[in-house]
Amino acid sequence: MLTSALAIVLAAVAIPFYWLMIAATHSSDDIFDSPPPLLPGGHLGDNLSTLQESAQFGRVVLNSLLIATIYTVCAAAVCTLAGYAFAKYRFKGREALFGLLMLGLVIPSQVTLVPLFKMMAQFQWLDTYQAVIMPNLALPFGIFLMRQSMAALPDELLDSGRMDGCGELRLFWKVVLPPMKPGLAALAIFLFLYQWNDFVWPLIVLRDGASFTIPVALASLQGIDNTDYGAILAGTSVAAIPMAIVFLALQRHFVSGLLAGAVKE
Repeated sequence: MLTSALAIVLAAVAIPFYWLMIAATHSSDDIFDSPPPLLPGGHLGDNLSTLQESAQFGRVVLNSLLIATIYTVCAAAVCTLAGYAFAKYRFKGREALFGLLMLGLVIPSQVTLVPLFKMMAQFQWLDTYQAVIMPNLALPFGIFLMRQSMAALPDELLDSGRMDGCGELRLFWKVVLPPMKPGLAALAIFLFLYQWNDFVWPLIVLRDGASFTIPVALASLQGIDNTDYGAILAGTSVAAIPMAIVFLALQRHFVSGLLAGAVKE
């Protein structure tokens, strides 16, 4: 019964992805046939050509990869250092500051769009990669996840490192980070997918089509009178590949990393 239930859940998750891949190989007219096509068609090349001609899709994919990779590395560093400070350092106002930070989890992101846009305009960063990357580096959920993971690290381990002459940066690099690999893997997956799928903020700050990310470029293909759904679904299929690669590369650490984030002090 358990195996059957898991098979049903797997089918419910896999069937939409299967149809997405199949639809990417058909024209827009074929996609809306009844019954819908269930086998690959011969229009994948045409759909990809349309993507390239209409949205410079090769450049768009490189933009998304570059932005998501830089964001993941930089945001992981910021969240890890902040989580370590909140978990292992005792300073005045620590709990109040952490509580204030956690308010960011309940404040809708739409509330900050106008102030952030005005800041980017003052910095003259509109239509640049840093305008997409910088505002969300200190992500509250990332800091919370790493803080909870590092709270489970024994203080005696850190004290012994300091007694052996480790400086704070070396202690962090050599003693703290190695056991945090599961938590870092979970954080990296979350950050990469967060930035890769982000639509609203890149839509606001990016103006030139050559600097668009994948979600913005695909949205620009939706017309009022005519929409090439075959091309859009082909682009969506291409966009799913890096996400699958990142998850498969880090999946063995993912579950243990999330469980480590649930540990309380």
